[in-house]
Amino acid sequence: MKRFLFAFLVLATTTFGADRPNVLLICVDDLRPELGCYGVDYILSPHIDGLAARGTLFKRHYVQAPTCGASRNTLLTGRYGAAGNDALFKRAKQLAKDPESVAPSLPAWFRENGYTTVAVGKVSHHPGGKGGPDWDDPMIPEMPDSWDRSLLPAGQWKRPRGWMHGLAYGEIRKIAKDMALFQAEEGDDSIYPDGPSIEVALEELETLGKAAKDKPFFLAAGILRPHLPFGAPKKYLEPYLDVTLPAVPHPDKPEGKTTWHGSGEFMKYQRWGRNPNEDAEFAEEVRKHYAACVTYADAQVGKLLAKLDELGIRDNTIVVLWGDHGWHLGEHAVWGKHTLYEESLRAPLIISAPGAGKRNTAVDTIVETLDLFPTLVDLAGLPNPDEPLPGRSLRSFLDRGDGVSRPAYGYHRGNQTIRTDRYRLIVHRNGDLELYDHDSEEGETKNIAKENPDVAGRLREIMEERL
Repeated sequence: MKRFLFAFLVLATTTFGADRPNVLLICVDDLRPELGCYGVDYILSPHIDGLAARGTLFKRHYVQAPTCGASRNTLLTGRYGAAGNDALFKRAKQLAKDPESVAPSLPAWFRENGYTTVAVGKVSHHPGGKGGPDWDDPMIPEMPDSWDRSLLPAGQWKRPRGWMHGLAYGEIRKIAKDMALFQAEEGDDSIYPDGPSIEVALEELETLGKAAKDKPFFLAAGILRPHLPFGAPKKYLEPYLDVTLPAVPHPDKPEGKTTWHGSGEFMKYQRWGRNPNEDAEFAEEVRKHYAACVTYADAQVGKLLAKLDELGIRDNTIVVLWGDHGWHLGEHAVWGKHTLYEESLRAPLIISAPGAGKRNTAVDTIVETLDLFPTLVDLAGLPNPDEPLPGRSLRSFLDRGDGVSRPAYGYHRGNQTIRTDRYRLIVHRNGDLELYDHDSEEGETKNIAKENPDVAGRLREIMEERL
């Protein structure tokens, strides 16, 4: 009750419109920080690179969990939470049971402070934000009281669950082993799921942009690719066909107790009897199709940014591009996410905010997804929520181009990790430890926990106090 009374008072005393910036949050699934703006010259990502040139790129941004649902839970609540893909649904159940025990979500806070909030595509774990067998039951919202509209145009893929794992021209995954791991069909952007979804996002942006002088908006647009299966129009694959990709670093399966896994999500698709860990030619094909999906995703980002320019509201809109986690392409002999290695937990983050920060700046400081909620509240000039947020605003990082690192924390399947400027410690649920020194050439290939018990013990204490 106190929260809603406070929201009423804010609404009654705050002037909205031109004095409050809009927010465009672009969430990209399974996107590695391998883009032109991150110094990778063989990836074609001109639109994301252009966004970075207008804002601040965070070189060491870490997510809280190497899986979609748990990572998005932190993004959308500003808090640590459950480690599985059902994290937001668990929160929704708790909200229904005891509303006073659950702090407002990021979109709910903007909504309570006078913003129109809209989600299109995969923003929470379920595209469109609904539960049920086909993820389309409006009686089971993933994020209650958060969005004015949460939309997923399933189109020829029929329902959100079909859209989520769709290939060209409406192909829906029924049995994974019968669906191609990668594909590149002739056609325009609309033949794969992101095409029609972004068209609806553009329609929403048009409507919201025209009303922004009277009421600001918070629009979250979720881009599916490069999520499995790797499907994108053929035109996005063609530039990579004759490219020689660099060698995969540390491609061997690690020894000892680690968070390595058998790439089950990847291996269950139709691979035509081939394994990229044993077949270098096939590994190269997989990496090129992933790259094609990145360029396809980049094209969708370009459409959103072009619409902001067309509407003349780019200079009053905070734009955030956020990757929900990384993705192994053969490092540690893993093809997928779901580890607590660097490749799973480091993801792209770019913030372009009107009136804040230097242009074309790269920050080398460790930051977390946890920091985005307080950052957006700060940049928008909103009051802080009653319940303190554990993250920190990154506004000063935008202004100065750097700042003081704080450790990044992550978790998955009962295991936890802390990443400092120098070390990564992983604590397994049975007590086993992995300690890696990023100042050494071995990096995350040599476990030095036994030789450095003091370092491991100190980091473990810091992590346990935080988590």
